[in-house]
Amino acid sequence: MTLAHSFIVDEARAWIGTPYIHQMAARGAGTDCLGLVRGVWRAVVGSEPERPPAYSMDWSEPQGQEQLWAAALRHLSPKTVSLAACGDVILFRMREGGVAKHLGIQSDVGTAPKFIHAYSGHGVVESPLSAPWARRIVARFQFPDVEAD
Repeated sequence: MTLAHSFIVDEARAWIGTPYIHQMAARGAGTDCLGLVRGVWRAVVGSEPERPPAYSMDWSEPQGQEQLWAAALRHLSPKTVSLAACGDVILFRMREGGVAKHLGIQSDVGTAPKFIHAYSGHGVVESPLSAPWARRIVARFQFPDVEAD
């Protein structure tokens, strides 16, 4: 793991225990999955390039628009989904036919991969990237100016 990747994972781990609060992005106070990535962005890259609009829990589902994916493409560097590295931002489609609307940060690779995410009812946790989670990954990104492993 490069120093940059280590810094990303360390910063994401610093958010563990932050309660889940929809639309927030404040370490220790409250965050959702997008807020976690926004907070890590602020620590790794600097000021946020855009503020997300107010969004509901079913964000972009009624329109069927991949708004979160489009935003990720505007600000993160896309990667091949199978080329996992620590510090990657991973985008999940939680149900077949739905829009992709959950984010996490890969914290470990190899035989026991893990990721950090803000999960409703649980707050920010580090979870095994088990088969049920892995099959929901639809895109993978890296923060700008971070070299691939």
